[in-house]
Amino acid sequence: MNLISEKLEKYIESHTQPENEVLKELNRFTKLKVLNSRMLSGHIQGQVLKMLCYMIKPQFVLEIGTYTGYSAICMAEGLENNCEIHTIEIDDELESIIQKYIKLSNNEDKIKCFIGDAKTIVKNLNYTYDLAFIDGDKREYLDYYHLVFDKIKPGGFIIADNVLWNGKVIEELQPNDLYTKGILDFNSFVMNDNRVENVIFPIRDGLMVLRKKFK
Repeated sequence: MNLISEKLEKYIESHTQPENEVLKELNRFTKLKVLNSRMLSGHIQGQVLKMLCYMIKPQFVLEIGTYTGYSAICMAEGLENNCEIHTIEIDDELESIIQKYIKLSNNEDKIKCFIGDAKTIVKNLNYTYDLAFIDGDKREYLDYYHLVFDKIKPGGFIIADNVLWNGKVIEELQPNDLYTKGILDFNSFVMNDNRVENVIFPIRDGLMVLRKKFK
């Protein structure tokens, strides 16, 4: 399901700051060499994440779902010095790719990558985060939300990717489609969670942006 026409999408691309050479190469490499390349955040979404980091000015960012590192690098470019992204990827086969491109991007001081299950790793990270980006297993989105919520400072933000799930969120749910169900459960829960304010940005596959209220 395309949210905008191909022609309009090309216009947006041509009027958005272009990828730098490292991101361009990572984009190309991922699409040519890595399975499920659709998981890559890509140029426009990456630039949006970078801009959000410029605006929010987080000191610590938590990311669940590194994939090949594109979104982490984009966010790192929007961070000030002495700030960190803690990014978690469950697929250990991607570690060498992630580390290679983090190094090429000169963001080794800003990005710390953890390999393993986020549900275990996050519990052992003794940080308070200003921003969390959820882009892991769609079946577990609500688990991730509960996992990170208490680690986000009041006034901080949670961003979840793929919340429109290729338009499947407005179609009849198929009995065995656990991925769409995971997204629907997450969207429904946060919509009714009075601890946050939320809005869906119809960018790429949908970004849910949530702000944790002050008590």
